[in-house]
Amino acid sequence: MARSTSRTVSGGASTPYYSPPFIVDTNVSDFNLGFGCVVTGTVNYTVQHCYDDSAVIQAGNATWFDHAVVASKTANADGNYNNNSTQGPVSGIRVKLSTGIAGTSVVMNIIQTGPGGR
Repeated sequence: MARSTSRTVSGGASTPYYSPPFIVDTNVSDFNLGFGCVVTGTVNYTVQHCYDDSAVIQAGNATWFDHAVVASKTANADGNYNNNSTQGPVSGIRVKLSTGIAGTSVVMNIIQTGPGGR
């Protein structure tokens, strides 16, 4: 079963801004998660991940790490986390918008494959 969702972060008067985190289903034997970021306007953004428990993520206390490839991007970009990547399986992902004014945004579309799902 595949899970798909999106997370949006919009620019404003002061930065950084963060999208709501996507809590990943870690109860799968074959972990695969792909994402694509679509930008509107002039922005600088980074996809971030964490390894914390879902309760820690929901409480806003997770420790976040930058994606190895999709960091400090200014245009559309895509990436993944999987059993074979150096970063992955992860427990949560989000977008950090470092620069962007009102009217700018990054939409991260996410698909996680594998059995199960929450």
